[in-house]
Amino acid sequence: MIRSDDFSRQTAEAVTTPLFSTLEFEQALWNGGFSCVAGIDEAGRGAWAGSVCAATVILPRTPHLAWTLRGVRDSKQMTPLARESWAPRIKEIALAWGVGFASAEEIDMLGIVPATKLAATRAIASLSLKPDYLITDYLIFPEIPLPQTALVKGDRRSLSVAAASVLAKTARDARMRELDLEYHGYGFARHKGYGTPQHRAAIRQSGLCTLHRKSFAIKT
Repeated sequence: MIRSDDFSRQTAEAVTTPLFSTLEFEQALWNGGFSCVAGIDEAGRGAWAGSVCAATVILPRTPHLAWTLRGVRDSKQMTPLARESWAPRIKEIALAWGVGFASAEEIDMLGIVPATKLAATRAIASLSLKPDYLITDYLIFPEIPLPQTALVKGDRRSLSVAAASVLAKTARDARMRELDLEYHGYGFARHKGYGTPQHRAAIRQSGLCTLHRKSFAIKT
């Protein structure tokens, strides 16, 4: 069986980034005796408004899985249409998946990194299966008592992490579209709370709302 500390050091030191996310790390862990390997990623850390969202995905060990999910990669490299198309397919194929949020208030109270970890903990807790190993996108989660590997650019290297990035992004985008109906004039459905010129102009005109992260240095 692979020792998680050795495996973490080995993978964290890797410097090459493949063109597409693969199952290389998952396969090594499966071969080492870990059956429920969960990828985890987040969306919304850099936004000015709204919650941060984390998602986790446990993929099955099935033949040709990489080909089946060949369109899934780092969500930032996918179009909105592609993300929305792949999200339900990921949920259908996955053994289990979960999503967790931390609010703007929690971000202001805790800080963005602790709040991101809180959202990740909530995503893990929502899983219908308990994972026995985590692959993360750079962050390490000591709050989660599981062996884990933190990969630099994990969403571009691990298919499980890439799948989690798609679910996190689409879940957060959906929530921001819903909030746009409540908070008129800010354009949350369009920019999802990020610091675009349109968002800056809306803040200059209407001021900050309860969705904005007051602890962030928002320059208007």
